[in-house]
Amino acid sequence: MNAMVRNFLVEEDGVTAIEYGVLAAIVAAAIVAGFSTPLHDLFQTIFSQLTTAVGGGTGTGTGTGTGTGTG
Repeated sequence: MNAMVRNFLVEEDGVTAIEYGVLAAIVAAAIVAGFSTPLHDLFQTIFSQLTTAVGGGTGTGTGTGTGTGTG
């Protein structure tokens, strides 16, 4: 039992994993902060083009709306 406690206190694998996790979070935050404006512009362009392609998204489709399906 004493040896198990000593091994637990000496073990550093968990600490290393936590350090890598924190480092990954910092890198991800830096990437998001650095590319937030270009990504915003990219998605704005994509959604604008999609809205134009579907007719403005006004809900003026030509379907009959009969709803004859059996669910």
